[in-house]
Amino acid sequence: MNAALKPLVLVVEDEADILTLLKYNLEKEGFRVATASDGEEALLAAGEQTPHIVLLDWMLPLMSGLEVCRQLRRNAKTRDIPIIMLTARGEEGDRVRGLNSGADDYITKPFSPTELVARMRAVLRRASPGMTDEVLTFADVTMDLAAHRVRRNGRDVHLGPTEFRLLRHFMQHPGRVFSREQLLDLVWGHDVYVEPRTVDVHIRRLRKAMNEEEELDLIRTVRSAGYALDTKSM
Repeated sequence: MNAALKPLVLVVEDEADILTLLKYNLEKEGFRVATASDGEEALLAAGEQTPHIVLLDWMLPLMSGLEVCRQLRRNAKTRDIPIIMLTARGEEGDRVRGLNSGADDYITKPFSPTELVARMRAVLRRASPGMTDEVLTFADVTMDLAAHRVRRNGRDVHLGPTEFRLLRHFMQHPGRVFSREQLLDLVWGHDVYVEPRTVDVHIRRLRKAMNEEEELDLIRTVRSAGYALDTKSM
């Protein structure tokens, strides 16, 4: 697999032996690995190159893992990154504190690398459906999620952020018809108020970017129902 397509994990751990072991096992499982040995370094690393997931030790020098987790959640750029806390603390109260600070999962040392990777993949699937399938394909279109690139018939397709999210959603559910209201919830989010007709505007932009002369329009309009990604004619 092309290195650019592999998910990037930021491992934050101050014990060198554990860090080396984690890096070895994660790279063997197909991840790219960035490392940090204290909380301040972790925040800098996450800001410079946004990872797909963070493995965060509870006990760190300079700043606790809990505080690192809280700060990542406060920052708009990093707030949606999945976080798994790594710790020797196994008490229920500690687990609750870790989850309440914003962690997505919690694993107690010592743990097996196999279990850790399985938990990471589960968190990635929940956070970004299709993320574990880094390249989506439909007909003559490929979408590289890691590189944030779309190609059709070998040419680059330049999309705005909303059009990219729309196409990603369609490519993850080919053939299925979605109403405007469903697309607003699934692509824009439940907490964002947008007029349903806004969907039509972005569908038009997506079509314009995707389709060159004589190419099949893959976005099918279903009257009174919505839109679908389909190779059938409109």
